[in-house]
Amino acid sequence: MSTIEIKYHDQSSKIREVNDEEVPYPEGKLIVSRTDTSGVITHCNQAFVDMSGFEEDELIGQPHYILRHPDMPAAAFKDLWETIQSGKKWKGYVKNLRKDGKYYWVYAVVVPNVRDGKVIGYASVRRKPSKTKINECIGLYKSMLAEAQS
Repeated sequence: MSTIEIKYHDQSSKIREVNDEEVPYPEGKLIVSRTDTSGVITHCNQAFVDMSGFEEDELIGQPHYILRHPDMPAAAFKDLWETIQSGKKWKGYVKNLRKDGKYYWVYAVVVPNVRDGKVIGYASVRRKPSKTKINECIGLYKSMLAEAQS
């Protein structure tokens, strides 16, 4: 277990424990959350609570990036935001950081939540990812992080 400072896109940062231990995605579960247009969590289901290691009241009202694992390149989230803010669906593989410092992988689909023609937030549904795709993403994300630091 190591302690690191994770810097977020809004210039904030947090000191977090990071443990290189994977929590397997539960069979047959969907992780669901909704956010406002700024990415602040407004709803989450029990599977999200269980996998994140946070309590529901620790998640609601917090920016979704509290789950950001330091192995995730900022460019992946830049692509996510550009895609959903343009009104399109985003799909991708994400490594999330749990409250206890462990991690879990998801295959995420994020869509704009539209009411009366106006985007009022975003909904995300995550499912069990393919091990093959995770292995592809590990290499890709490492190279993206290295490129961003050079």
